[in-house]
Amino acid sequence: VAPPAPPPAMALRFSANLSWLFPELPELPARLEAAAAAGFRAAEAAWPAGCPAPALRAAAERAGVRIVLLNTPPGDPEAGEMGLAAVPGRQAAFRQGLAAAVQYAKAVGCPRIHLMAGRVPLGTDRAAVAGKMETTFIENLRYAADLLAQEDLTGLVEPINNRITDPRYYLNTLHQAAAILEKVERPNLKLQLDLFHCQIMDGNLSRNLETYFPLIGHIQIAQVPGRHEPDSPGELNFPYIFELLESLGYTGYVGCEYAPKGDTLEGLGWLRSYWESRGLQHGGTSKTAE
Repeated sequence: VAPPAPPPAMALRFSANLSWLFPELPELPARLEAAAAAGFRAAEAAWPAGCPAPALRAAAERAGVRIVLLNTPPGDPEAGEMGLAAVPGRQAAFRQGLAAAVQYAKAVGCPRIHLMAGRVPLGTDRAAVAGKMETTFIENLRYAADLLAQEDLTGLVEPINNRITDPRYYLNTLHQAAAILEKVERPNLKLQLDLFHCQIMDGNLSRNLETYFPLIGHIQIAQVPGRHEPDSPGELNFPYIFELLESLGYTGYVGCEYAPKGDTLEGLGWLRSYWESRGLQHGGTSKTAE
């Protein structure tokens, strides 16, 4: 007698990153509507500067799209800041930004906030300030986790590669992020794993996904090295990666954080193929569901 077939893996849920997709549309609400028309049921964004929460919430409700991830504010971009959580001497500004992010997330019903670590301060040597930055990061993450827990929110930390994208970013590898989360010891802090950064810093994606799977709270994708669509030429085999995530039982979101090579909608053929191959309709809903 043949063994019973395993239950079908749950199809992945994709989120449109509104800070990257549909760049031809100037405003986030319009991008969100375009994402919904393309079949997305979830969206995410960096810090939504210039878009009041009620406008984004109204667009999301009209379109039937959930906002699933936002970033904390970057700090002072003119001073070269890109997040504050690990920057010594900026704790007060980090807390202020976190409060704003929590308020915004609650207003739009978003359950996750990426707590941006930030950059090694200009004029300082990475090795010289590494210890101080880690201490600052751990203290700020504990503060953030406790604040987020009161609101039933999850905080995320994301390693960003310092080989191509951001040479001065503090948090660069999966291993560094996992070690920090272990020291912080808060169950509502998770790993935001952007496979683009992970491939550039470390590769070994299959083993890393398996090893760190319990820590993962959000995944993002882009081809390497161009940071374009998953099916554009590059190093990563996304059909394999999607199957691996399904087999691991990943139920979180997969954020599409890439720069479209041309028209965003035309570039989404990879997603339509994925839905089709899983027997799903446009928008990722089951064909059997009414």
